[in-house]
Amino acid sequence: MSSRRVSRSRVLSALMVSALISIGACSDGGGMGPPLPESALTAGNLKAYRLGIGDKIRLIVFGEPDLSGTYEINALGVVSLPLAGDIQAAGLEAQAFKDAAARRLSDGYLKNPRLTVEIVGYRPIYVQGEVRTAGEFPFKTGLRLRDAIALAGGYTYRANQSYVVLSRPGQKLDATVRLPTDLLLMPGDNIRVPERYF
Repeated sequence: MSSRRVSRSRVLSALMVSALISIGACSDGGGMGPPLPESALTAGNLKAYRLGIGDKIRLIVFGEPDLSGTYEINALGVVSLPLAGDIQAAGLEAQAFKDAAARRLSDGYLKNPRLTVEIVGYRPIYVQGEVRTAGEFPFKTGLRLRDAIALAGGYTYRANQSYVVLSRPGQKLDATVRLPTDLLLMPGDNIRVPERYF
């Protein structure tokens, strides 16, 4: 085989490898399979919202101003109350946390404690990828996906504006959300705007 044929064969091999690498780069998920469709997302419903790390709650214990106050769920997922100590909060609905706090306070501290719990601050959302100002942003009731993109300064010129990949707390797998959409966001949602390759 002549040296010219060997050289041509090497060039063709290199081009094929390069094409395969490019195809691999275009896929989202890094070998973990494609994200789920938007329909697989758990419906956003703040009425059934489960508390998470970074949420803030206001606890009012009637007749006990020293126990009442605003508390943040810490990195361990608990709320630290005076006297009662640490109470698990992450993963519970507000009513379930209220019941747990009442049980703890009635266990040697207060007789028939009466209390209310309300969420006064939600954990932030996150926008990353091909947006002008990636980062975390405060969650507000009624926040939609398009609003989150706007909060992040809009798309970069490299952005693929046909879909985003959304990770939602409590959802095991990411979801592909086709654009445009009126999807309501939930606290803790993580939105990734992909890059377009051609």
